[in-house]
Amino acid sequence: MITVHHLNNSRSQRVLWLLEELGLPYEIKHYQRDRATMLAPPELRAVHPLGKSPVISDGELVVAESGAILEYLVDRYGQGRFKPAADSAEALRYRYWMHYAEGSAMPPLLMKLIFDRIERSPMPFFAKPIAKGIAAKVKAGFIQPAIKSHLDFMEAELAKSPWFAGAEFTAADVQLSFPLEAAASRGGLAADRPRLTDFLKRIHARPAYQRALERGGPYTLLS
Repeated sequence: MITVHHLNNSRSQRVLWLLEELGLPYEIKHYQRDRATMLAPPELRAVHPLGKSPVISDGELVVAESGAILEYLVDRYGQGRFKPAADSAEALRYRYWMHYAEGSAMPPLLMKLIFDRIERSPMPFFAKPIAKGIAAKVKAGFIQPAIKSHLDFMEAELAKSPWFAGAEFTAADVQLSFPLEAAASRGGLAADRPRLTDFLKRIHARPAYQRALERGGPYTLLS
């Protein structure tokens, strides 16, 4: 039995989604973020030394990191589904998007989250204008342009095929769901990028996605 160590409002939601797409039995062990820090609870360190989610247990095996988990599940249980054939033209494209999601798309979105919080954090009155000014300059000069560049890139790529790796839905689309949902929540993704907006509508309408939400519980990305 696969166990998903599931942190609320986190990347582990897409692990539940892929398990539903695969039709695999699994159980969920729920963990809640600390309300003050929004960090994972220390209990997760008993599962993996970094104490972060997502992480799964499959028998004696423990697998962490979203991309590694999704690839493991597809390779072991997919029976050829949810990834292109190894000798196909789409195989390298699939691998690229699997790594791009966390390696390139997420860092500026995470930085925006951090600098947004700096602007809102309580601090001495004399320090607040300085902190807010620095945060605003970093966001305007680096973070927002980087987010725009990535959104423009992904919007253009979806003009080539309905799904990121090609004509068929794959685990790469599951992997990319989190940065795109984060961008829609706090990164400026809106109707002026119709292909990305349509992508989100299509994945949200999938029955497996809906079942994962029912099992995983409330899913609201942090802002």
